[in-house]
Amino acid sequence: MATTTSTTSLTTLHKNAHKTNCYSSPNALAFKRNQLNFTYRFKSTIISSSATKYDEFIVDEEVEKIKRLQNGSDVRGVAVEGEKGRTVDLTPPAVEAIAQGFGEWVINGMKTEQGYVKEIVKVSLGRDPRISGASLSVVVFSGLKRAGCSAYDMGLATTPACFMSTLLLPFDYDASIMMTASHLPYTRNGLKFFTPNGGLRSTEVEEICGNAARIYANRLAKVSTSVNMAATTKVDFMSTYAKHLRDIIKERVNHPDHFETPLKGFKIIVNPGNGSGGFFTWDVLDKLGADTFGSLNLEPDGMFPNHIPNPEDKVAMSLTRNAVLEQSADLGIVFDTDVDRSGVVDNLGNAINGDRLIALMSAIVLNEHPGTNIVTDARTSMALTQFITKRGGHHCLYRVGYRNVIDKGIQLNKDGIETHLMMETSGHGALKENHFLDDGAYMVVKIIIEMIRMKLAGLDNEGIGSLIKELEDPADSAELRINIICEPRFAKQRGVQAIETFRNYIEDGRLEGWELDSCGDCWVSEGCLVDSNDEPAAIDANMYRAKVSDDEHGQHGWIHVRQSIHNPNIAVNIQSSIPGGCQTIAKALLEKFLLVSDMDEGLDISQFVKFAESGRIG
Repeated sequence: MATTTSTTSLTTLHKNAHKTNCYSSPNALAFKRNQLNFTYRFKSTIISSSATKYDEFIVDEEVEKIKRLQNGSDVRGVAVEGEKGRTVDLTPPAVEAIAQGFGEWVINGMKTEQGYVKEIVKVSLGRDPRISGASLSVVVFSGLKRAGCSAYDMGLATTPACFMSTLLLPFDYDASIMMTASHLPYTRNGLKFFTPNGGLRSTEVEEICGNAARIYANRLAKVSTSVNMAATTKVDFMSTYAKHLRDIIKERVNHPDHFETPLKGFKIIVNPGNGSGGFFTWDVLDKLGADTFGSLNLEPDGMFPNHIPNPEDKVAMSLTRNAVLEQSADLGIVFDTDVDRSGVVDNLGNAINGDRLIALMSAIVLNEHPGTNIVTDARTSMALTQFITKRGGHHCLYRVGYRNVIDKGIQLNKDGIETHLMMETSGHGALKENHFLDDGAYMVVKIIIEMIRMKLAGLDNEGIGSLIKELEDPADSAELRINIICEPRFAKQRGVQAIETFRNYIEDGRLEGWELDSCGDCWVSEGCLVDSNDEPAAIDANMYRAKVSDDEHGQHGWIHVRQSIHNPNIAVNIQSSIPGGCQTIAKALLEKFLLVSDMDEGLDISQFVKFAESGRIG
């Protein structure tokens, strides 16, 4: 492998990399041997553990397909044809097995925690408007019935509402499932799981998918027995959930003139992107007296014809901005498909998402809870840390993944470290006061309450955006992807190998001016708190962040490399306080790591090559 530091021949060096086998280097061959041993051990374990129960032949590849549907703390897959290069893997039999696995997990949990199982174990199901939702709901109900649970159909719902259905009376279900794939294309779908304790962790979902794989394998070996499906009970929970949100606004504002309609005189634009969030317009804002004329894409449409329902999507934010300015609105709101994420637009048309949304929520929470800790993922800017600490808060940057961020906040509170806000740059945000639930609608409720308070205090002309006017944007930022060219079952391990090699290169000083943070997977300066508890959280994806310095600028940026849990690739985020700094950092990573470490073999680094040469992505 050439070790030149010139980029003139980078494309030539890489042009055939996508054809390279994952296991062409000595280290990679050892990696392959380990994987084959792991596969053999896995196969032996499954067969031996099930042999006492079933006289069956397990098709290992089919079992692996079920297990690969796990996506961190939820399940996702392709539910309908339509994606080039992707086959349907979230099939009805797979979904039925996973639903049964969850139902059995809930029942077993009751036996362990309470010593007995209720006569009726109640599980609710909500879904977003995806075109596969109706048909897959049928097999979810079937799987729950097989597990011995009673199923309750909430119909079109949101992810936060599914969790709240386990708490709010008279529903208080024992568990809940939300069928959604968030902002992913209409071809995808998935399942999110809840109990009254909150959303499940990745290790718990792994256990459920492992059980589902055995259930599925057993049905491959035997003729599946039919289930006498009792009629599923349809329930209207969304109206109860909407009233819950309305009551929070009314009670906390306590408007001196019109208690029941505290939003009278406010104009608000809502854009749920044809997902599940339209209810917030007519069942929350309108009933509180707001004028919502001009709102966009309110009707549920599982094909999402107008734009990706995602507060990070530029089209979604741009359309909302235009509507806010055209209607002279006080606020614009963008929800993702299942409303566990949100973003807003202020009265001047400024998009508030990513770091800006975290800063806005931090300003609100720090006003209510001075000195509190705020947990974010490790892709936030150095300027955000300065914003939080200047206001007396403590910023803990932690592992990427909204469940990781939320669990970190929960753990800190258990350890006696007051932590009221946990947010990821994608828009997932959870508050201690709201059961640590990532609820996009609740985040907006907090912003709306602050907006009303500002008006009552005579500060309404400044708008909600005035709270973050001191936040500086990074001079340069980029997000790149390195696709892993492997069989799907080996992709995760290949990603781990590449990321650990990256860590070793930095620790060995082979990237001059680059320094790993001291705990290895989160930024530890500016008051960050690491896993000091006796049982640190399990790592669901390998990742490292390094700060980058040089003689001319000192510390001027950072790079974050992580294994994707959604797709077979490695995500690389770069930020710099100097224009063009990201290209310089990317070029150094390419020349001094990817091309000299053999890591480019089995990885598609074409996007990196292009960015290093031209500074352009795509």
